[in-house]
Amino acid sequence: MNQIPGNAIRQILFLSVIILLGIVLFFQLNSFIPAFLGAYTLYILMRKYQFILEGKYKWKKSVSAALLMLISFVVILLPIFVLVNMVSSKLGYAIQHSSEVLTTIKNFIQKYEDQYGIEILTDINVQKLTSWGAQTLPQVLNSTLNTLVTIVMMYFVLYFMLTDGRKMESKLYEWAPLKDENILLLRRDLNRMVLSNAIGIPLIALVQGVVGLIGYLIIGVPEPMFWFVITCISGMLPVVGAALAYIPLAITLFAEDDSLRGIIVLIFGLAVIGSVDNIFRFWLQKKLVDIHPIITVFGVIIGVNIFGFIGLIFGPILISLFIIMVKIYKNEFGKPQTG
Repeated sequence: MNQIPGNAIRQILFLSVIILLGIVLFFQLNSFIPAFLGAYTLYILMRKYQFILEGKYKWKKSVSAALLMLISFVVILLPIFVLVNMVSSKLGYAIQHSSEVLTTIKNFIQKYEDQYGIEILTDINVQKLTSWGAQTLPQVLNSTLNTLVTIVMMYFVLYFMLTDGRKMESKLYEWAPLKDENILLLRRDLNRMVLSNAIGIPLIALVQGVVGLIGYLIIGVPEPMFWFVITCISGMLPVVGAALAYIPLAITLFAEDDSLRGIIVLIFGLAVIGSVDNIFRFWLQKKLVDIHPIITVFGVIIGVNIFGFIGLIFGPILISLFIIMVKIYKNEFGKPQTG
């Protein structure tokens, strides 16, 4: 009988241990995957400037990394701070005038109940709404805490990526069990997709916000800058997108007995803001990386379910990475074609 070579047995055992340890580490640290992905995204955006500060201007690695991290922190958190400040002021006003707000909402609902002969504010619906609020509030608080932990871990990982960037990349070439040409292919395509999504998604949201602001000013919407910020933030979300801005705005106008402007806002949002998202998103993604729209749509849906908000960037990358790996497998192990 032919025996399995001892070297092959040792190799299989060693690979089995590596795979087992990798599975254990993955399941123990999977909650930090969004932090790692966020750090990698920022590293791709800052890598060039880190190397310039180190090489051309002879800055210390730690100093240049700290400066770039501070800049990114301000750029990322400034819009969030503006949004929180605007929303908190709205909530403060609503709390101070809670009785008037509740009366306005009740009258608005009562108007349509009488008009269409339906019941909305039934005891069962109120009970369901109260129960939903009681369940949702702890989830929101827990999500906020998880987000803060993710941000801290993201910058912790990013610091070491920036300070040890060259060493990290050289180790990738050394350890990866692939041909150099396939490592270059993987790195180039992955970096291009990260840049495309990291730049494209906020840019598209900003374009939607600007278009929305122009429309809000023309229509005469109260506090157009507030709704501009809401449109920009919601424009980065998958599927529903900026509808999370102009639909509540329209409902607010209906509640204030301004039905005409409410209808105009709805039409403008669906016909113009929605079209900007659909047309500009696919055009920009295809222009930057030539990503097919199907990959973008399904990638965003999958990514958000797996990674949370950072999945907006890494969802399409996940599908594209699968296609790249198939291409690399063919290059590594496929039979050469003979003409």
